[in-house]
Amino acid sequence: MGEQFEGIIRIFLLGLLEMKLMERSTPIIRLALLWIAGSAVAAFSSYGIAQTPGAKPASGDDGLRAVSASPAEVAEGKKLADTSCARCHGDKGISATKEIPHIAGQRAVYLYNELKAYKNGARSNKKMEAAVKFLSDDALVKVAAYYASQDPASPSSAKPAPAKPDPLQSGKAAASGCAGCHGDGGISKTGGVPNLVGADPKFLVAAMKAYKDGQRKHEMMKTLLADVTETSMENIALYYALQKPAKAQTPSPGDQAAGKTAAADCGGCHGDKGVSGNPATPSLAGQDAEYLVEALKAYKNAMRSDDTMKNLAAAMDEKTMKNVAAYYANLLPQSPKVKKPLTTAEQAQLCDRCHGLNGNSTDQLVPALAAQRVDYMEMALRAYQKGSERKNNGMAAMSSGLSDAEISNLSSHYAQRKARALVFMAAPNCK
Repeated sequence: MGEQFEGIIRIFLLGLLEMKLMERSTPIIRLALLWIAGSAVAAFSSYGIAQTPGAKPASGDDGLRAVSASPAEVAEGKKLADTSCARCHGDKGISATKEIPHIAGQRAVYLYNELKAYKNGARSNKKMEAAVKFLSDDALVKVAAYYASQDPASPSSAKPAPAKPDPLQSGKAAASGCAGCHGDGGISKTGGVPNLVGADPKFLVAAMKAYKDGQRKHEMMKTLLADVTETSMENIALYYALQKPAKAQTPSPGDQAAGKTAAADCGGCHGDKGVSGNPATPSLAGQDAEYLVEALKAYKNAMRSDDTMKNLAAAMDEKTMKNVAAYYANLLPQSPKVKKPLTTAEQAQLCDRCHGLNGNSTDQLVPALAAQRVDYMEMALRAYQKGSERKNNGMAAMSSGLSDAEISNLSSHYAQRKARALVFMAAPNCK
């Protein structure tokens, strides 16, 4: 019964919002609607607010007071905000200042919690600390309630950046010219030509650069790579890394058992059974045997430069090299630990799990992202990545693998979403 009643209340409120009742109402009616919703929260505060599992509630009743503030308290919050906040956050919470967020229409409990965090030192920002230093908790409640009652910012009018090509598809297209020698999907069928499938992208890019600048001596490879950009190299390497690994379809003459014994010192760098755990060091499992022999000779003759490899190869005669190559060529290769990159839309779906559909949070503890300033979101995501200025384990994990381009694309995505105000009401648990 309680869940059904709560669901009906939420559907009713969201329906009112969808019909733009809040947008068409006068400020007095809008405040009255917020007061009615807030009063319900106060009446049933023992039941709390809807939130995602594991979320921490606002301390005491102050967070809920920000939701249940009366029109008179909201008016007092406006006076305080005009004095302490408007200089940076703009008129009615619509910021015109770089890296300063819009706070109009932001979730009331979230705003109160963040203001309190600046006051008690949990968040560090000199301007914010100075602004809230002498404000009482009661004042913070009213300021949060005021900004939450305002119409949110409009979506960014800036044209979205042109969609960037899918790196995996770009890599596949660029690698089409490699298949003549290295085989379809990077599985070599030609002796002396290496497998590329399953190579770690960092190693493969480094190898291509070495051919391009002449550190690795191979005129054909140098010519083929002369006009290939670093981005294209990265895309090619990503494509091969994500293909199903397989052994080279080439002969592997030599004594595998003897090769295993001779390769005992190789495992320290190239990994157990030829699968490297270091992106800078290639895996050898399943590699073309003839290519491995030629590579060992190149290190021995100083055609390739690496002191460790030179010393190891110097102690091998050609028979030993063939045995080692045969051993590694017949081991099963494994895929490197590389994930297919997500599109901006796919990344946003992950963010929406907490921040709400299109960044319109329905959780009073979690900020809305829709129509937020691009530069502010970029700054915030990078701060979560570094972990020094903003500490949040969840956000640190979500942002840790994002590139600068992905951060910019995500920020632009949310800046262009329509922000929706939220009247939030908790319902009693009717049993």
